[in-house]
Amino acid sequence: MFLIADFADLIANSWTKMRGPLKDICQFIRDSREEVLHFRRDFHANPELGLAEHRTGKIVADYLSECGLEVCRLNSTGVVGLLRGEGKGPTLLMRADMDALPIQEENETIYSSTVDGVMHACGHDAHTAMLMVAAKYLSRRKSELNGNIKFVFEPNEENIGALGMIEEGVLDNPKVDACVGLHVWSPLESGKIGVKAGPVMAGMQHFKITITGKGGHTATPQSAIDPVLVSAAVIQAVQTIQTRELDALHEPTVIMFGSIAGGSAANIIPDSVTMEGTIRYLYDGDDNGENSPLSRFRRIVKGVCETYRADHELEFPYGHPTVVNDPSFSSFFTSRVAGKMLPELEVEPLVTLAGEDFSEFASRVPGLFYFLGAGKPGVEIFPHHHPRFDIDESILEVGVELHIRTALEYLE
Repeated sequence: MFLIADFADLIANSWTKMRGPLKDICQFIRDSREEVLHFRRDFHANPELGLAEHRTGKIVADYLSECGLEVCRLNSTGVVGLLRGEGKGPTLLMRADMDALPIQEENETIYSSTVDGVMHACGHDAHTAMLMVAAKYLSRRKSELNGNIKFVFEPNEENIGALGMIEEGVLDNPKVDACVGLHVWSPLESGKIGVKAGPVMAGMQHFKITITGKGGHTATPQSAIDPVLVSAAVIQAVQTIQTRELDALHEPTVIMFGSIAGGSAANIIPDSVTMEGTIRYLYDGDDNGENSPLSRFRRIVKGVCETYRADHELEFPYGHPTVVNDPSFSSFFTSRVAGKMLPELEVEPLVTLAGEDFSEFASRVPGLFYFLGAGKPGVEIFPHHHPRFDIDESILEVGVELHIRTALEYLE
């Protein structure tokens, strides 16, 4: 179990030297330490899958209402709290995600998941808790805000929940001018922030291929069209996209097959085989363009199937574009927020091929997405989506402060 300890004490020691509004923020965070910890542990112990975040959404909505925000519900279980500043200015969208994963938790802590087969294994519980408490403080500074803040608590992030919120108007009334989000990141040590201009998280598309041949007996393969053989050829052939068709330095792309199913017995050639996987790419490209990874993938799958006389159906059930940080927003955050906040925070560039549907917001308005180090030094670190994933809870109050300072600086 991780407790608020060394890093939090380091922050507390620096607060004693502060004056005025800066000290006010830090005093609020100190006073709210137990509240943000409570929310994170409560959400962790009671995880809910995407579009089933009924309990979580109600807690968030009630809390934002008590803070005096205008609250509405979008995309079924999503929550939006609008804080209207008294001065005129832009509207900033600040996002947290709420959904958990279908994973059986293996940690033994006082806040371990109480729901069989469901776990917050990606840090969304922390994201929700931090943004809630930040909204509380910012609501108290309403008279000083030149503009508005939309606090967006997104459901179903793992399956592109942002798109549903956008379709229901989250970027309108008032129109959003910029968006910001953070992700706790266990591979990055506590006390560090990962931020970089340009592409930082991969565009991602899930694919499903159904290859249909002609079934038969394994003793007479010449009488059949073997979809197993065709599937093997497809798997091999599409790898040439990333190794022979794209520049590895400027167009990094990864194609992975995660599931293959077909056949019922060892001596039967099946009629069809189904394969599923993901295509990930770390550059800002048009998914429907002639030279995009998806177009190349379609071409090769079609060509292989035609060569082997098999039929195929190719679907891209869901996906999202690359997360691309706006250069000016990244510079603003590095110099005016992270750079000024605490000298103990170390800022470094971080890029990952993991996917994140925050890109749906950031592809429509200037965006910033950064990583908050959550790995406790000296403790074994487990990756995101692992049944033993956990975070150093001392970073919760750091995330709250980063949210607060980003909003205040942006709307100054």
